[in-house]
Amino acid sequence: MGTVVDDAASVEFHAFFERHYAELSRLAHLLTGEADAADDLAADALLALWHRWDRVRDADHPVAYARGVVANLARTRIRSAVRERRRVALFWSQREEQAENPDVAGVVDVQEALRRLPFRKRACVVLRHAFDLSEKDTALALGVSVGTVKSQTSKAMAELQRSLGTQAAPHKVHAAMARTGDAGRDR
Repeated sequence: MGTVVDDAASVEFHAFFERHYAELSRLAHLLTGEADAADDLAADALLALWHRWDRVRDADHPVAYARGVVANLARTRIRSAVRERRRVALFWSQREEQAENPDVAGVVDVQEALRRLPFRKRACVVLRHAFDLSEKDTALALGVSVGTVKSQTSKAMAELQRSLGTQAAPHKVHAAMARTGDAGRDR
């Protein structure tokens, strides 16, 4: 008996999908301005509806509900894009520093020591010392708390001091990363 109800729901949903997919895709396109993302957002919305189809089909206006799901997904996508643009802007907004006669061996040592750090620790050190970002801006760029930035940076610098064998590791790291400037971007 359960399969008859499931089959009926499946047929009903399929008909709903066929009637409204293009409209929902168009709505997503108009909300985001991204033709490529529109089909994906419409499909994601319809998938969410399918998971709740037993409740959605009993609603007064299932199409209105579907439009709301598309609008929420589009809003999430736009917010994500804005956050990503802010992160990129933080990286590129810092003024470029060029150093004359860089300590190539020191730069190589620091880069190798950085490679051995886990990603989050490395990212905190690079953003704080190479890009001179504040703890708050680093937290924003990485999507973590300021406390996480503080602890990860502190732990990373301690590891770098052990790895580089010097108490001057913070200065050495900052100087080496400032000297790599555009060289690090070429890779």
